[in-house]
Amino acid sequence: MSFSTILSASIEGLGVEFVHVEADVSNGLPVFHMVGYLSSEVKEAGERVRTAIRNSGFEYPAKRTVINLSPATLRKRGASFDLPIAAAILMSLGQISAEAVKNCLIIGELGLDGKVRKVPGILPVALKAKEAGISCCVVPWENAAEGALVEGMRVIGVKSLEETAAVLRGERKAGIIPAKRSQEISEETGPDFKEIRGQENVRRAAEIAVAGGHNLLMIGPPGSGKSMTAKCIAGILPPLSLEESMEITRVYSVLGMLDEQAPLIRRRPFREVHHAVTRAALTGGGIIPRPGEISLAHRGVLFLDELPEFKKPVLEVLRQPLEDRKIQISRTYGTYSFPADFILVAAMNPCPCGCYPDLEKCTCTPSQIQAYLNRISRPFLDRIDLCVEAARVNYKDLAEEENKEGSEEIRKRVCQVRKLQEERYQGTEIRNNSMLEGKDLKKYCALGSSEQALMERAFTAMGMTARTYHRVIRTARTIADLDRSEQIKERHLKEAIGYRMIDRRYWGR
Repeated sequence: MSFSTILSASIEGLGVEFVHVEADVSNGLPVFHMVGYLSSEVKEAGERVRTAIRNSGFEYPAKRTVINLSPATLRKRGASFDLPIAAAILMSLGQISAEAVKNCLIIGELGLDGKVRKVPGILPVALKAKEAGISCCVVPWENAAEGALVEGMRVIGVKSLEETAAVLRGERKAGIIPAKRSQEISEETGPDFKEIRGQENVRRAAEIAVAGGHNLLMIGPPGSGKSMTAKCIAGILPPLSLEESMEITRVYSVLGMLDEQAPLIRRRPFREVHHAVTRAALTGGGIIPRPGEISLAHRGVLFLDELPEFKKPVLEVLRQPLEDRKIQISRTYGTYSFPADFILVAAMNPCPCGCYPDLEKCTCTPSQIQAYLNRISRPFLDRIDLCVEAARVNYKDLAEEENKEGSEEIRKRVCQVRKLQEERYQGTEIRNNSMLEGKDLKKYCALGSSEQALMERAFTAMGMTARTYHRVIRTARTIADLDRSEQIKERHLKEAIGYRMIDRRYWGR
């Protein structure tokens, strides 16, 4: 048999495209030729594969070898085609039967010694294979636990090319890697809300933000506990469902960021981004589009400290993902969509020196303060649900005994409210209050006559936009849920409106 074909796959963004690796080994001049719209790293596979075959104990006769990766219109990248190319050649040489690879997908990188090395993106490949009715995946041993997360998929982890051939020939028994979907969650070791002194308003705002999935901005002088509060938020995030875990794990799989032993991500991500980050690193992109930090924060928290220090174009590019909960990147050869459903938590000083509005201590000129605050645009502020001021901590708060409520108690309330929202929005695509829009907002956030009058006065007095108005209503819905109230009352609206007063104090708008 001179011709053979093996099924493999290529990662395109978060999507997967099947690739047929075809090999033809025939008499002729001893050349190794590869075609199929290949990147440089795929073209280099020829040298790796030939050397790996010889070093694995197989005879490689001096014949003409042609490899085609189909479809030819799809750009092939990465080293994950090494193993299927080698398997296709061995199949053409009669070392592996066609029946052995029927309904089977093979993927992996080869070393010159014939060892199979791990590759990124095994989880989405296994998911796509299952959708297509493929029953078996041969993957690197280090990726086997990741592939086995797909229920009903037979995953064969191999360590070498020689072992791959032996397993496919039936000479060696292949074990099915057991899935570890119910792996234990390690104890949280981050900071606890018990460690925060004072700042009752900030603690309250953080609880509301997590309970309803709202965006939060904290403004205050250096050392007032803004960064620590943000890090404490990680300890009150609700648990992930299996569906959400698989969504997050898929993103981390494509980037090769999973633990080999326990690949399933069971904690909501908390991503802290430095202000020197580029647009591509934050939102994703590059010549070969890859997910960015906002996708790594999917279903979790994205924390931006020292917010005005970020370049303005970097912040402005967040506006669309904050609304659509996804990011789309267009290239001449296609459009890529990455998930970006996260809670934005940001912190900033009120001025360059950090002391404003205390005019006795502030050394900044009015023009410096205005220029500093103007780095945050109105459209960006409109996408913030809660804006809270973190006042300077006094000595009395620092010296008091540790008797504040801890993260565990707050998390219990957050989970109760999230459960309430899950039941309320059952049968819809809405997961939390921050996702309410249009007719759903009117249905689940109906206001009484006195509440409507209050919102009318606030809308006019504060010069709200339609977006700001809707965000106030959503926040009030979460406050009412924490208060175990089915109806939104005036007190809930007043508190929600209060979280929009701070930005008016600093930006005057």
